[in-house]
Amino acid sequence: MRSMEFLGSHILSIDQFERPDIEKIFSTSDHLLPYAKRERITRILQGAILSNMFFEPSTRTRISFGSAFNILGGEVRETTGIEATSLSKGESLYDTSRVLSGYSDIIVMRHHEAGSVSEFADASRVPVINGGDGDNEHPSQALLDLYTIEKELKSKNKTIDGLRIALIGDLKYGRAVHSLCKVLSLFNNVTINLVSPEKLELPFSIKESFSNSSVSFFETDDIKEGISDVDIIYMTRIQEERFSSRNESDKYKGLMSLNQEIYTKNCEPNTIIMHPLPRDSRPDANELDSDLNQNPNLAIYRQTDNGLLIRMALFSLVLGVDKKIEDSTSEIAWYSDK
Repeated sequence: MRSMEFLGSHILSIDQFERPDIEKIFSTSDHLLPYAKRERITRILQGAILSNMFFEPSTRTRISFGSAFNILGGEVRETTGIEATSLSKGESLYDTSRVLSGYSDIIVMRHHEAGSVSEFADASRVPVINGGDGDNEHPSQALLDLYTIEKELKSKNKTIDGLRIALIGDLKYGRAVHSLCKVLSLFNNVTINLVSPEKLELPFSIKESFSNSSVSFFETDDIKEGISDVDIIYMTRIQEERFSSRNESDKYKGLMSLNQEIYTKNCEPNTIIMHPLPRDSRPDANELDSDLNQNPNLAIYRQTDNGLLIRMALFSLVLGVDKKIEDSTSEIAWYSDK
């Protein structure tokens, strides 16, 4: 099994990684925890520039990538929305990439079209990280999800090998789910309950890929059936921006909703609840009810914290500073109670 060469590489798909690569990212993330928690400062990327190019709406992914780069000492330049760029004037992704890579040391890009980030990376002179391309993939989300799963299971003396997980909601258009399914295929004896309306089921190509792994899966449109006898519940929202019309997406809103009552009646004790966020809290959707906010097994904010660590690790590995972090460290000078 050949390990990935991180230095100078694009991060475009979860398919790039084998288990040793995942372990390297996770161990690097663990090492960076004091910096993410603001216990220590590093300036190892001082002078480096990240271009955060987000042509689709984003909160967590955009800000956590930017914060991760800042914590490592680098500078961040951001563009949000195609209308704020020359793409709106007809400029090609090729030209945009050639220009921006001259201004940057690394680029994170999100785009509404599947495959667009890969096209952009082909023209780039610096490493590019996929921040989500249409309904295709979201590799850093899958990594932070898997990191969270590992941490949550470890607290219960379990491992990812042997995991039982329910993936619930819009499995057709949910790129986070697509990437997560791919990375789970690297592990042994994983059981996945695929819970969705019939027309929003996981794409056949991903289900077919399970045949080359030790993943077994079960499909149902009944959430109560799907969440019983699992270690992890992974909820998703309806990806309304991927539908041809709002009326079409509205047909599925609220069909998959989890609250404390359903959880208590149907889940094993201490079943972990995850969600890639944002959760749609509007009354007609409400896939993850606010009455779960005080449930200690709700891991959604631990997920987001882990996203900072994973993205710091990716920058460190791709830019080749993972072994040099402590070369420029100091104590913080401000109040912090992370």
